[in-house]
Amino acid sequence: MTHWTSLNYVVVDVEGNGRQPPDIVELAAVPIVDGIICEPKNWLVRPDLPITHFAKKIHGIGNEQVENAPAFTYVEVDVLKALDTSALIAHNAHVDVGVLQRKLGDWKCPEVFDTLKLARRLLPGRTTYKLGALVEELGLASGLDGEAQPHRAAYDAVVTARLFVHLAGRRTLEELRDQPTGGDGSDEPALF
Repeated sequence: MTHWTSLNYVVVDVEGNGRQPPDIVELAAVPIVDGIICEPKNWLVRPDLPITHFAKKIHGIGNEQVENAPAFTYVEVDVLKALDTSALIAHNAHVDVGVLQRKLGDWKCPEVFDTLKLARRLLPGRTTYKLGALVEELGLASGLDGEAQPHRAAYDAVVTARLFVHLAGRRTLEELRDQPTGGDGSDEPALF
């Protein structure tokens, strides 16, 4: 049995421009090393296409805030360094991983732990497994800077890191990897 802290992780969250396929507007990466949540790295990025009104209503980032931000190609090397880890964590991970794979081309995604799927399996009986509901129920936003807000990449990545650590607790890596068979059943839409 291997303790979950034997791996180093990075928690990622991507905020998008509201288009299909979504393009990155903001990206955060929070390392978890030896079971300790480290400082987030955060990038504001000018997308190829403008941010939709719907996306701005969700994350609050407008086109005027990214007009002087670098294009993704200028931060790609730093992002790749941040993603160089044993495992990736995200809430409703297929969305974030999908965006990263499109933007990073031949990037080899490490093992992925999806806190949405983990929460469904390890915290049964909830009416919802949306990140905001779990954060509120478990008090995961306690002590965050007053400027931090839901649906911003750094906030979402930090609370997802806290959720993962909470779920991992005293579990082994093998217990975290135990994936039930069946459909995705995702109750969280891709809010881009």
